[in-house]
This record gives sequence, structure tokens and C-alpha cells, in this order.
Amino acid sequence: MKIKLGAGILVFFALMAVFGPLLIGADPAATSEDGLQGPSAQHWLGTTQTGQDILVQIVYGARVSLGVGVLSALIATVLAVAVGLVGGYVGGAVDEALSVLTNIFLVLPALPLIIVLAGYLPQRGVASVAVVIAVTGWAWGARVLRAQTLSVRRRDFVQAARASGEGPLRIVFYEILPVLLPVIATSFLATVVAAILAEAGLSFLGLADLSTVSWGSMLYFAQNGQALLIGAWWWFIPPGLCIALIGTGLALVNFGIDEIANPRLRTIKAPRKARA
Repeated sequence: MKIKLGAGILVFFALMAVFGPLLIGADPAATSEDGLQGPSAQHWLGTTQTGQDILVQIVYGARVSLGVGVLSALIATVLAVAVGLVGGYVGGAVDEALSVLTNIFLVLPALPLIIVLAGYLPQRGVASVAVVIAVTGWAWGARVLRAQTLSVRRRDFVQAARASGEGPLRIVFYEILPVLLPVIATSFLATVVAAILAEAGLSFLGLADLSTVSWGSMLYFAQNGQALLIGAWWWFIPPGLCIALIGTGLALVNFGIDEIANPRLRTIKAPRKARA
């Protein structure tokens, strides 16, 4: 049930990001004389201070926010898998060096580091922001994957594969990696949530590309326009609600995967006769 509900939310926003701009066809930066108008038949979610349509910005912002989240999560997951699997399987000096590197990134405060790195970016496009977020967000996944790899490499099927003469790469990618796919999936989904929130935070602070419409940049301009003080709730609630819904959908899918991968988390339902 959790996976279905979460997947439904994610599919809705994914379709919005992919096909929404094509269906609407309007310019999210286009201004009009209908400034600070509430939701109406002409503007379903109202307008900004300069007359920009909130609904159009929400649809276009979904593509940027989700793009940054998914791209950051892909980069961070690849780094985490590489560091965690190599360190956990090889062991020795290689594991020690990778563990030290992981611990350094774990100790560093993520948000201040993201702010500093983003402030020195020559270009603040989607790819640049995604790389900065990924560089600061791979360490937790690497630590979890290293611990799981240390446990899996001692199991009988890995020992049998090693005894049969299979090489280290084949053992890692064909024996150990498939077992860790649920852990990798949960790490990826958690990183997507963190990346979307980090992008929104950077945009809200004015450190991202504000010429590109995203949910974070919408909150930035709403704060600059004092939307809360003047009562323009339709300006800041829709992007904030979209971020919350995306986080809820990803969290539900994550919890569902945890219940499938870990039988101890499954809810055991009593038979009808027993409940009666």
C-alpha cells in the first residue's frame, strides 16, 4: 500500500515534469498586468507580484527540481556504491583509506559546505548544482554499503564463488551487488529527497541559478516580495506543498522497500477469525 501510494505521487510529478511544459506551452517568466491576483478561472493558482502565472511556474519548476534531485542522487549513489563495495570487499589499506575519506565527508557540515561550494561556482546551472549536492551527499550511503558488504562477503555463496575461481570484479558485480540492491534503492531515494531540499535551500538563499524557474526560486521571489506579510498565500504554499508531496512519495516508497527487504518490519495481520 505504501509503495502504491508513493509511486502514484511520484508518477504524477514525473508526468508533470516531462509532459506538463509541452501541454501548457506558456512562458513561466511572462509578466502581465494581473499582479498578485488570487486563484481564479483565468489563473488557477493565482499570479505573482509581476503577474506571472503560478501554475505555469509550478509545472516548469517540477522539471528543474526533480532533475536536480535525480541527477544528484545518481552521482551520489554511484560514488557510494564504488567506495562502499570496493572498501568492504577488498579490505586492508584500501578499506582504511576509503573509510578515512568517508569519515571526513561525514564530519563536514553538509549545508555550509554546499553554500560555500555553490558560492564559488562559475556557472550555477542545473548540472553544477547537482554535482555540488552529490559531492556532499554520498558519504552516508557509502558507510551503509560498506557495512553490508563486509557482512555479505562472508556468506557461503560468496565463498563458493571465490573457491570456484571467479575474479573479484565478477564476485562484486554478480554476487554481492544484487544482494545490496534494496539498500542501494533506499539510499538513492533518500538522496533524492535530500537533493531536492538542498536545491530548494540554495535557490531560497539566492545561490542557485535564479533565471531558471524551480520550486526553490519561487520561494525565493515570494520571500523577496513579502508574500507572507501581504497575505499572498497562493505564491508560496504551492511550491512548498509540491516539495512536501515529493518528499512524502519518496518516503513512502522507501518505507515500502524497507518492509520488503527486511521481513521484521512487515506488519503481520491476524486472521479474520482471530480478530473476531
